[in-house]
Amino acid sequence: MKIAVFEILLDPNIAYLLLVAGFLAALLSLFSPGTGIGEAGALLLLILAGYAAVRLTVNLWALALLILGVFPFIIAVLRSGNRIYLLISIAAFVIGSAFLFRGEGLAPAVNPVLALLVSTLTTVFIWVMTLQSLEARQQPPTHDLQALIGAIGEARTDIHEDGTVQVAGELWSAYSREPIPLGVKVRVVGREGFKLLVEPEKPDAP
Repeated sequence: MKIAVFEILLDPNIAYLLLVAGFLAALLSLFSPGTGIGEAGALLLLILAGYAAVRLTVNLWALALLILGVFPFIIAVLRSGNRIYLLISIAAFVIGSAFLFRGEGLAPAVNPVLALLVSTLTTVFIWVMTLQSLEARQQPPTHDLQALIGAIGEARTDIHEDGTVQVAGELWSAYSREPIPLGVKVRVVGREGFKLLVEPEKPDAP
């Protein structure tokens, strides 16, 4: 059974889908950090794709294109609104991922129809997700975050290094110095950017 599973992973089409899914999951986790489940899922998908890449024959130029495509993406994120770098990064990922696994001659091992469909969906997803995130970062805050300090809320996930709380009727990213279980009342004691520092709310002494 285990051998069959690993043989499936060595199908270039499956490996291609794992690579794209892992990258998109990592991107989603980057723009919408949560409890770490998304990050763990992205890492697992990329590890499986990496296993296939090691066992299959790859085009080194396509691998280099994937790696180099990270840099214009970073520039696009740091220089909000510069869409040229974002287009370059998307093109590098789409081409590099589709041609990563070598087929016969110059043709990729990935089914062309599958590559075209996935590339189209990936391009739309990355473009929309990145621009929306950049626009959200440029918007002035609609809340006085300083006024939230001292407010009482509720942990909507387990909280430690990351988590989510509901305060003032809205969900906020949060962290704490000690683990806080789901459902516990919390008090906001500080913030780091848009991330709230919380601690368990202690009941008043009688």
